[in-house]
Amino acid sequence: MSSHALDRTFYRKLMHLTLPIAFQSLMLAMVAAGDAVMLGKLDQNAMAAVSLATQVQFVQNMILTSVTGGVGILGAQYWGRRDIRTIQDLFNMGLRLAGLVSVLFCAACLFIPDQLMALFTDDAVLTEIGRGYLQIAAFSYLLTGISQCYLTIMKVSDHASRSAWISSGAVILNILFNAILIFGLFGAPKMGARGAAAATLIARIIELVWCVISSRQKGFLRPDWTRFFRKLPALARDFRACALPLLGGGLLWGIGFTSYTAVMGHMGTDAAAANSVAAVVRDLMCCLCNGLGSAGGIMVGNELGSGRLELGRQYGDRMAKISVVCGLLSTVLVLAACLPVAAFMHLTPEAHRLLIGMLIITAVYMIGRCMNTIIINGIFAAGGDTAFDMYSLAVCMWGLAVPLSFLGAFVFHWPVLIVFSCTCLDEVGKIPWVLAHYRKYKWVRDLTRNTDSEAAEV
Repeated sequence: MSSHALDRTFYRKLMHLTLPIAFQSLMLAMVAAGDAVMLGKLDQNAMAAVSLATQVQFVQNMILTSVTGGVGILGAQYWGRRDIRTIQDLFNMGLRLAGLVSVLFCAACLFIPDQLMALFTDDAVLTEIGRGYLQIAAFSYLLTGISQCYLTIMKVSDHASRSAWISSGAVILNILFNAILIFGLFGAPKMGARGAAAATLIARIIELVWCVISSRQKGFLRPDWTRFFRKLPALARDFRACALPLLGGGLLWGIGFTSYTAVMGHMGTDAAAANSVAAVVRDLMCCLCNGLGSAGGIMVGNELGSGRLELGRQYGDRMAKISVVCGLLSTVLVLAACLPVAAFMHLTPEAHRLLIGMLIITAVYMIGRCMNTIIINGIFAAGGDTAFDMYSLAVCMWGLAVPLSFLGAFVFHWPVLIVFSCTCLDEVGKIPWVLAHYRKYKWVRDLTRNTDSEAAEV
């Protein structure tokens, strides 16, 4: 294949994968914003209680992400060699683990909701509201892991657009039912925070049913129930090697970001308000790099799994260059959004000043965030090099950014914007380390192995 034809094929496939995944990421970010806006209009306590209660789902999602991440990494490589039977075995493995996690979280929310809320607040009113939310949302947590496995398999098997349609459709329905059940529209009962939980449950049911129906169509993969409980020790070892570092990295990242929020929250209401707005802008701007990282990882993984290691390395080189462009573009977009966002929000003059400063700092942060997301979560993960992310988070986030943030806020009493800059150090500080590790090309690995599976056409 000529260089020009190779370029055309690469960019066409990249856009085909990136756009639906990025749109899916955008929709997921919007549903969290929708919950906050609707509940905030209803009652401040309801908004605060649901925000705290959903931290339970945040922990569940970190665990589920490691499961679906392991399935996605190996699945992309086995899809590259068209080993359908092994992908079905991975599908089964993911469903077993995700199902177990989902059952445990569902049971905890049903039977010990007060104890879960006590981890986040000692306020009786917030605990009461949170209990009602968790006891309904528990059933949605039971379904989430299953549907995420289906959506992951769709992404790695050339059905990213269907995955995006399903996930985005569920988000739109979630927002719609939120409005109806929170405020009691169209004759529905006004349920407040419990309505938000019920809306999530309805959306998750529809999402899972849509996933199952899609999997029955021609060209889609589905679980092989005749092999559901089959033990495959070698494949299980490969899965653990990918998934456990993802779990460690996810926990380090999730707890670290939670600590950043806690630090800013203790620096006053103006700092907390400005930080919450800056976080929404950051999450929305990260949708593009999230999509590019996932798409690039699938493409690189396909080539590595098919044995075309040199082509996989070339794809990785292109994605690394794209990560720089994505970072610079995101920086420009955040800077352009500074004044319009600040003008739109109703903030005190001090919070308004802090928000402008935070967005300028976030613009610089986006260079590192985009590069690291695409290279670490996309390229490195495609070759099973998932441990690097865990090590880099332990050093740069927990060895640098988190302690500096706490010291700056509670010991040295630095200005708010200096402390906020400390919370952004980890992504920027990782760049030289990430690039040095990238050039070692340890991620150029074929993770597939010969199995007793026979390649079959879907």
